[in-house]
Amino acid sequence: MTKIQEILEIGLEEYLAKHKIVGYKQKVIKAIKNCKSEKLGAHKYVCDECGYEEIAYNSCRNRHCPNCQTGKKLKWIEARKEEVLNIKYYHIVFTIPGEINSIAIQNQEEIYKIMFKATAETLQELAEDKKYLGGEIGFFSILHTWGQNLMYHPHIHCVVTGGGLTEKGKWVEKEKDFFIPVKVMSKKFRGKFLNYMKKAKLKFYGDNKEFENPGIYNNIIQSMYNKEWVVYCKEPFKNAESVIQYLGRYTHRVAISNERIEKVEDGKVTFKWRDYKDKNKMKEMTVTIEEFIRRFLIHILPPRFMKIRYYGILGNRNKKKKLLKCKILTRTKIYKKKELPALELLKKVLGKDFNLCPHCKKGHMLIPNTS
Repeated sequence: MTKIQEILEIGLEEYLAKHKIVGYKQKVIKAIKNCKSEKLGAHKYVCDECGYEEIAYNSCRNRHCPNCQTGKKLKWIEARKEEVLNIKYYHIVFTIPGEINSIAIQNQEEIYKIMFKATAETLQELAEDKKYLGGEIGFFSILHTWGQNLMYHPHIHCVVTGGGLTEKGKWVEKEKDFFIPVKVMSKKFRGKFLNYMKKAKLKFYGDNKEFENPGIYNNIIQSMYNKEWVVYCKEPFKNAESVIQYLGRYTHRVAISNERIEKVEDGKVTFKWRDYKDKNKMKEMTVTIEEFIRRFLIHILPPRFMKIRYYGILGNRNKKKKLLKCKILTRTKIYKKKELPALELLKKVLGKDFNLCPHCKKGHMLIPNTS
């Protein structure tokens, strides 16, 4: 049993008795609690060399489960290798002000859609402007909803090409720095986001009930125009390989990993967190099990909501044609994609044979063919 499962085993029943939780979040957290246990069933592996048998419990395969992300992450990264160009890439992060968080928590799907839409339009429109680049860029966006302390902090990470494809089919690229100033991105993102918030059909309850009054709601929207919105750009990646390595840190990350949890005792959870406001110092935080579960639940996404999205030359509609052209223009080596089974992929990337027989150390553990 992992530490997160231990926390849920101890406190989930009591939490559900005290708090009303929407059905899909109950389903997710119960799946994580039962992951790799007899409650989800099991399957048998048999060594093809010595006949040694082993029973393995099934995984829940939920995208919020920290146990089930490694294989998915490696497959996703392998697929991205054929899309990376031999150019600079930039990491841009878009964040909404904390004053909007309470509204976002009550309207997660609607606000997250607005975040994606405002972010994408900001990057695409500014990149197409000849003042900055004058070309169609490619990027993918990843939604994260948490801070290091597990509190609610919705933001979007974007990995953006350092150049783009012009209308005449030529590649254009700036030699120094990211081609769009951070302050320009911030103001445009703010304007687009707030404009879409004005039009959105949102629901309010509890402490936010007052926002049903159009006057009060418009006042908070107007006050957001006076704030500096946080958008920042990190240093460019050195090469295509560093882009690939970096992706693994962000794509299939969940709110908190088991490795960050230090101890679970006396009804409390202690976990490590990095305080970015205090010189990135690593600290410890202790909260009750009830509070830990509350924070964890905040970050469960709506059903079927896509947290990774692709745009521009990486968009699914015309990716094959435009991406091939960009590879030729940027002199990028054509990567031949190979579909590898999960265990072979793990062996290739991590350098370990995960299905080697633990008994004879020669054969491999395989699921027997029962047909």
